[in-house]
Amino acid sequence: MKKFACIFGASGEIGQAIAYDMSKHGWSLYLHFNENKQSIDQLISHLQDLYPNQEFHVIQGDLADNKAIHFICTQLFEVQTIVFASGQALYKLLEETTPQEMEMVWRTHVQAPMTIIGQLAPKLRRHDRSYINFIGSIWGETGAAGETVYSAVKGAQHAFVKAYAKESGASGVRVNVIAPGIIDTKMNEAFDAGERIALEDEIPLQTFGKPQDVANLVTFLTSGNADYITGQVLRVNGGWYI
Repeated sequence: MKKFACIFGASGEIGQAIAYDMSKHGWSLYLHFNENKQSIDQLISHLQDLYPNQEFHVIQGDLADNKAIHFICTQLFEVQTIVFASGQALYKLLEETTPQEMEMVWRTHVQAPMTIIGQLAPKLRRHDRSYINFIGSIWGETGAAGETVYSAVKGAQHAFVKAYAKESGASGVRVNVIAPGIIDTKMNEAFDAGERIALEDEIPLQTFGKPQDVANLVTFLTSGNADYITGQVLRVNGGWYI
């Protein structure tokens, strides 16, 4: 039987790396995106060429919109794994952040995933073992000046994972969060050469991570080889925060 996973935020670089790696390990995928249709079209075309015996479905929706969330959940007929790789950073001082921006970030990173999990929980319980993985952040553990609201919602993700792992464990659901440090994506291209060198000097492994580093851990957590791991914050940060 085919095994199905849903990746939220599959159009981003980390989401795409996860999609390629999970499909390589036999997963059929629901690929969620909000705005970057060109990226998701290219991704699904490549995956269909590489793995013609697996299924790949595209789902579009704004996670800040409750109606869109309900529509998304009705499209998922079978699911054993959910990966939340969606979201966006917010670089602002707290005093400059509007209530509307706070609400948008909260809904996208915390409220929407909790709503989705609540609606899909019966489908996850159909399986002897199922998996929920969040892509959190180093800032959810240690906090970042200028990203106070983002740090807060990532910390909320981490707290939710710990609580829901206790609530859902008896149903065979494994719930974990991966907390990356600096990952080499387009979002971090704003660093000039001097800033990059200074940051790399702070990291014990002396380099930024790659999207594949995150994808590798998602694949491990959903492989059946990590089934005694749940409720954990797993750091992928080169030793930057220990």
